[in-house]
Amino acid sequence: MVKRFKRLPLYGLLVSAPLAAPLAMAQGDGGMHWTDELPVMNGQPAPGDAASVAVGEADASVAEGGASALGNEDTLPSLPRLFELALSNDAKLASQRYNAEATQQNVPMTQAGLKPQVSASASYLYQHSDNYYTDNPEYNPDNELSNVSDDYEARYQGVTRDKTWQVQVTQPLFSLERWRKVGKAEAQSDAATLKVAVGERDLALDVAKAYLDAFLASRKLGLLDSKEKSLELQVKQAQRAYDLGVGDRINLLESRSRLDQAVSDKLQAENELDNALSVLERFTGQLPEFTGSRLGDLGTVDLTGDFGDEQEWLDRVVNNVEVKLGKQQEAVAKAETGVRRAGHYPELNLSMSYSDRDSNDPYRESKDASASLRLNVPIYEGGYTTASVRQGELSLKASRSTYVNALKMARQEVRTRLRSLKGDARQIEALQRSVDSSNLFLEAAEKGEKLGLRDLVDVLDARADLYDQRIKLVETIRQYLLDRLNLKAAVGDLDTQDLVDTMQVLRQVTG
Repeated sequence: MVKRFKRLPLYGLLVSAPLAAPLAMAQGDGGMHWTDELPVMNGQPAPGDAASVAVGEADASVAEGGASALGNEDTLPSLPRLFELALSNDAKLASQRYNAEATQQNVPMTQAGLKPQVSASASYLYQHSDNYYTDNPEYNPDNELSNVSDDYEARYQGVTRDKTWQVQVTQPLFSLERWRKVGKAEAQSDAATLKVAVGERDLALDVAKAYLDAFLASRKLGLLDSKEKSLELQVKQAQRAYDLGVGDRINLLESRSRLDQAVSDKLQAENELDNALSVLERFTGQLPEFTGSRLGDLGTVDLTGDFGDEQEWLDRVVNNVEVKLGKQQEAVAKAETGVRRAGHYPELNLSMSYSDRDSNDPYRESKDASASLRLNVPIYEGGYTTASVRQGELSLKASRSTYVNALKMARQEVRTRLRSLKGDARQIEALQRSVDSSNLFLEAAEKGEKLGLRDLVDVLDARADLYDQRIKLVETIRQYLLDRLNLKAAVGDLDTQDLVDTMQVLRQVTG
């Protein structure tokens, strides 16, 4: 059985959600600690929700009091809010929820097999026959010598009209198979709940990835636009020098090539932004805006590279929802095997009935009450039960292997993400130093140009290189944030605060 917890996951914010917080129920005390505060609109808590102040303040600092869920100029859309919209809009997740609800109905259906079964029936019978009475004139009531009572008239005519009603009650007294089917249904219900939890976790990661892709593309567009303008000046400078005879054609062609490459990169960034926004629109049903391109001092963005002991992270993978799903599916297979083994056991049922028949033939009228015990002992069914049990045992082994594989995959994901995060952190530090060096080199080139020691081409080259370094730095920060979210998901610890923290880092990036 999946343990129920009072703490709600992020999707639990949706009061209209069809299921009762399957992701939270899947996590346990060591799993995802989703907060139950409603993400904000326009940097303010939801009306009438005093409990949402904490996330309201955090999200307000991200949006600086002016960003809606979809964003506007120089602001970022609210990532927690977009995820909330996705939870209520995503068709794939809705399908998983309905399938889980349908599976949960197996529990009362199997429980019904242990309860009394009551049925009522009524019938009307009209029968015309040729028999001993109709063919023997001695039984004709009109024959004075027959001494036959009028009660035989219906039989003499050969026409019978019966009206019968019956009530029957059947109660299983012992049925191991039915009892075990209830346990199997409960295990299937919990597995279906965990499938929804996996779907919600995957949706959170997909929305976050699309969001970070859109953010990266929007910042690249701003940088590439500035780079394009800088290179246009460089081309003009090279063209002027060539026209005056003080420059060569190679420099001009190189400048034009770099400009064309910048234009190509800008078009690619536009496509990347459109694709990411399209994905977000599919998830949320609304089109967010990433119109801003501002970047702050990237050197001040502080991201930790120390994530503690690797073994501690590996010990927590048991809280991964896919691992829990694998474990629960093993429990389903075990319960199914138990149901099949129960086919070797006898069943005992109590049956009671009452019937009342009214007929035009008084000798057919009756009122009957009966009670019976029926014992059914399976002796031999051609080897079917034995083969069925063997099949169940093999399915159990397959489910156990699936669980072990899920556990190994989760551990591999943890190791991969930890290595990636450590590498991302080192690369960010190196790129920050590179950006600082590029800034100093640009300042030196500008001063040298003013003093006549360098020309404008050197300045434009330094500025273009600075744009490239800043783009690489933003890309690496984006990868760092994505790796961090995936690491939290791998150990079942992804929560609302992680989305808010992601927004805080992006806010530092934008300045």
